[in-house]
Amino acid sequence: MARNGLNSSSTPKIDFNKAKINKENLQKIKGLLKYLKPYQTKFIFGMVFLFLSSLTGLAFPALIKVMVDVAQGKAPQYGMPNSINAIGYLAFAILFVQAFVSFFRIRLFVEVAEKSLADIRRDTYFKMITLPMNFFANRRVGELNSRISADLSQIQDTITTTLAEMIRQIILLIGGITILIIVSGKLTLFNLSILPIIVVAGVFFGKAIRKISRNAQDKLAESNTVVEETLQGISNVKAFVNESYEANRYDKSLREVVQIALKGANYRGAFASFIIFCLFGAIMGVIWYGSYLVQQGGLSVGDLLAYMLYSVFVGAAMGSFPELYANVQKAIGASERVLEILEEENEDISIHTTNHQIKKTIKGDLVFEDAHFYYPSRKDVQVLDGVSFQAKAGEKIAIVGPSGAGKSTIASLILQFYHLQNGKILFDGVEANQFDLTDIRNQVAIVPQDVILFGGTIKENIAYGKLNATDEEIVLAAKRANAHQFITSFPEAYETVVGERGVKLSGGQRQRIAIARALLKDPAILILDEATSSLDSESERLVQEALEVLMKGRTSIIIAHRLSTIREADRIIVLDKGKIVESGNHQELLQVEDGLYKHLSALQFEA
Repeated sequence: MARNGLNSSSTPKIDFNKAKINKENLQKIKGLLKYLKPYQTKFIFGMVFLFLSSLTGLAFPALIKVMVDVAQGKAPQYGMPNSINAIGYLAFAILFVQAFVSFFRIRLFVEVAEKSLADIRRDTYFKMITLPMNFFANRRVGELNSRISADLSQIQDTITTTLAEMIRQIILLIGGITILIIVSGKLTLFNLSILPIIVVAGVFFGKAIRKISRNAQDKLAESNTVVEETLQGISNVKAFVNESYEANRYDKSLREVVQIALKGANYRGAFASFIIFCLFGAIMGVIWYGSYLVQQGGLSVGDLLAYMLYSVFVGAAMGSFPELYANVQKAIGASERVLEILEEENEDISIHTTNHQIKKTIKGDLVFEDAHFYYPSRKDVQVLDGVSFQAKAGEKIAIVGPSGAGKSTIASLILQFYHLQNGKILFDGVEANQFDLTDIRNQVAIVPQDVILFGGTIKENIAYGKLNATDEEIVLAAKRANAHQFITSFPEAYETVVGERGVKLSGGQRQRIAIARALLKDPAILILDEATSSLDSESERLVQEALEVLMKGRTSIIIAHRLSTIREADRIIVLDKGKIVESGNHQELLQVEDGLYKHLSALQFEA
């Protein structure tokens, strides 16, 4: 189901797959590691505290061994005190040190992760909003939002938790195995004999579980898309009384997720049962064999106890690796998706472009010279086929024609949302590519048919046309746009908060706020893209009056559906199938026998 102008059938799904950890993928994520550089000192200190925390953790089984041996009357080893109380005090001192370094380990890793992720989010968002329009034509809003939220959250979790925990578990694993060998080589060999069986089983079950998890994530992504599309198009759902249909569609998608999840549960359950058997079997085997060695005098009770505790450390470390490994895979996959955006070629707009300073002024002359254009996503459809026209500074040029003739495409090309494949667009006789992109867009304003208002106040929405506008300038623009009266009728006046997409305001009110925004911008070239086509008669009158004020003294390109609104245009260009078929003023075009304009005019006025 296509909504919001996006074709869902051609839109790629969000890829939730975990990426393999190999040299190529690790090389790719180097692009994100640069964000750690500003905080590398704190990161290094965090690693030091992590190392100290892990080492102090390894000390406790050794202290317990010494304590048990001393209790049995044996002489302590390694220069340890021979008093149980002294060993206890030492243990609590080490525990305090571990608590101290653990606090700073967590604090530093979280700070580094939060600050670096904030930098990545900022750059990814800015990169995203400066990408060309064609990038957005083939992607869902939810997919792009997922890059900013879900993918970066996965990376954040990996940096703050997974990475630190993996390093900690590696230290515990290496340190634990080393101490196990020192305590009893025989027991260690016995313990490690079952390891290959567990590894082989882990590889087998892991592959099956990963495949099922990928399928479940894909299905869940599909179900989330249903929710997103339904909520974005909720007015259509309600208008067509399709709540039940959408609920059933979502339910069907969820049932598929459940079936896949249950299949995965079977594999996980079997794997867990196998591991539990092996784990407890190993523990029982170690106790059995260890007790035998104690009986034979080859091992002390303290050694056996220490060995058991270190075995728990090693087992816990090994058991945590599959999940940690999977999280790293997810983070690499998420990094790849974020890097796809960061590596896209964006429009030439700086992150510091907020003052809207104009380097090269445009007076308002506009020329389309043999313009040929097709959308990059639909190369087989020629939208403009040799379009040529001129709008002199201050002229009102109307563009009319049937749906799909290419009218709105001309507006997008003037704003340089897209670029011609052949032909030229000139501003004041200079080709568009000779201007900074920001110079063109700072001097061209558009009032579209469907005005999008942001979820802030009316004042903020008007000021979007000029971010540093004073309150007096905002009020003056609203008055000239016939908006001041209805704005001041609200209890909060200009501080009234409008809902998402301006749903608290009528179509005519949103149009007048858009006109006030354009007036505040004071453009050289104005584009009216069917700005009154969806309004009632009274709203159209008020908006038309405001538009007359807005068009005064500036080049105006009027894309019109209602021909009654363009009778006073200096010239009317009639488009059909991407070509200009007629051109002239209202009276001249009505004289053209069998002309398209005359035909369209007759259809409207007869109605």
